[in-house]
Amino acid sequence: MHVSHLALHNFRSYALADVPLGPGVTAFVGRNGQGKTNLVEAVDYLSRLSSHRVAGDTPLVRAGAEQAVVRAAVVKDGRTAVLEVEINVGKSNKGRINKSTLPRVRDIVGLVRTVVFSPEDLTLVKGDPADRRRFLDDLLVLRTPRLAGTISDLERVLKQRATLLKTAGHARRGSTSQESALSTLDVWDSQLAQVGAELLAQRLTLVEHLRPYVGAAYATVARGAGRDDAAIAYKASFELPHAATVDPAAPDRGELAQALLAELGRRRNDELDRGVCLVGPHRDDLLLSLGQSVPQSLPATGEGIGEGLGEGTGTRLPVKGYASHGESWSFALALRLASYDLLRSEGDDPILILDDVFAELDAERRTQLAALVAGAEQVLVTAAVAADVPEALAGTRYTVAGGEVTRAD
Repeated sequence: MHVSHLALHNFRSYALADVPLGPGVTAFVGRNGQGKTNLVEAVDYLSRLSSHRVAGDTPLVRAGAEQAVVRAAVVKDGRTAVLEVEINVGKSNKGRINKSTLPRVRDIVGLVRTVVFSPEDLTLVKGDPADRRRFLDDLLVLRTPRLAGTISDLERVLKQRATLLKTAGHARRGSTSQESALSTLDVWDSQLAQVGAELLAQRLTLVEHLRPYVGAAYATVARGAGRDDAAIAYKASFELPHAATVDPAAPDRGELAQALLAELGRRRNDELDRGVCLVGPHRDDLLLSLGQSVPQSLPATGEGIGEGLGEGTGTRLPVKGYASHGESWSFALALRLASYDLLRSEGDDPILILDDVFAELDAERRTQLAALVAGAEQVLVTAAVAADVPEALAGTRYTVAGGEVTRAD
């Protein structure tokens, strides 16, 4: 799979852009602020309907415009389809395939699959749990596009439930208004248990599938590391059923829903006091560690990392707070490489996007990363200076300056 043509209208800094692309490596070279990242961001947006740089869509629309359009010709198995997303300020976005409007814009998700390496990847290691949850959910949607609906449903349930918690918490104890809110809250608890169990089951399975790829990727990019040095483990916001810890690749959704519902009941008073949802997939984390062997899942408390993990295990330390800068970068790269290898094992090569990442790496990691990705069907690279692009990624090059994208001969 590759993008053969990219066209933009009022996207970011571009009033208009028209860029031929092709298989192999394409590098966009230009000083910071010239718009090179905007080009690869547009390709990635078609994949996930979200940006790796900002949380919302509004910054993607050019200043003064009310609508942006991203259009790409995508080649798969020798056949070409034109995908288009219309980003509307203050209104619903629209998606089209070969000029036919889709019932829902999210139906375009997953038709193009991308894996992005960027300077922001360090937040996967050093950032908040929300960054790692987003990493998992983005990968889930690329593997199974229908899960975009599950994630949207969870966000809707959490929003409704948070409103009820605040209403019930502020109401006079025992009043009619509080009893009404609590009764309605029971309904939303059940919905949270069902949709939360589905997303939790998918995440547990994903982590189990991703684990061996992370170990192998870390051994490749970190000097002297072995396959067992890097590990990932899912940390839920409540104690998982025993069966889910024994076989996280095939968790029972019914058991997960029951356990989640029970924890919601146990924590209700705390939630009412604080007016926030304290239990569910939105409170979970992906734990990253370096050292010796680690169990497949960890207690909900996350306590005892490196201590009391089971007979025969050794000291294992969390990457966040303990790893050096180089080790942190190696782990971040390993997560992205593992994502690419997992997606590749299940279908077509994803499009690899290396967004200004080489400037953040030392010479050894630059060379290693370039060698690992050079054989991908399509690689899109951005760099401030041409010297930042390793020789292994020599290919088509464009100069980006003053809003113009010019092929460099």
